[in-house]
Amino acid sequence: MPDATDVPAPGDAGFRGIHHLVLNTDDIRTTIEFYAGVMGMPLIHAMKVPAGVSRGNPPFERLRHYFFDMGNDSMLAFFELPKGAKARVDRDGVAAMQHVSFCMKPARVDALCKRLDAAGVERNGPFEAAPGVFSVYFYDPHGVRLEVSYQAADGDNQQIVKGFLQTREQMLAELRTVTDDQAWLAWATSGLG
Repeated sequence: MPDATDVPAPGDAGFRGIHHLVLNTDDIRTTIEFYAGVMGMPLIHAMKVPAGVSRGNPPFERLRHYFFDMGNDSMLAFFELPKGAKARVDRDGVAAMQHVSFCMKPARVDALCKRLDAAGVERNGPFEAAPGVFSVYFYDPHGVRLEVSYQAADGDNQQIVKGFLQTREQMLAELRTVTDDQAWLAWATSGLG
């Protein structure tokens, strides 16, 4: 058990909230249509995880990893798993979620890593997980995958969505691997302004 003197006072933990919550899908186009079209969360970033990267991602190469603005400077993201590669799980099951990424001020990450190390919690990072975004990955005692993310350039004033926002052309380069339907591509990128 960690020493009680290592625990920050309420309101001084360094966490600001959720950076991004990641779920899995096997149909990214339908997911985009639902979350952007029905839920009203604009698609703001579309990427593929680089080959050979093993940082807590599902065990597949070059997965699509798309991010939606869920408001209050937080994001909801999805990995697109290959159809049929994994069975559907009970969404109410323990550790059924992919991972939660908490936003943290960069100055507090070192202290968190020291606490994780002292508690014997294996971690991966910090390292640059996306352009300008640094992350530390680890598991809670119940097997829930967690991440702490920060944009080093933002210091204490983390601006998650602003720092992760892609241009329309950057996003289209990836979205064109989903479909060549021009009307749909224009619609899917309409949230970029």
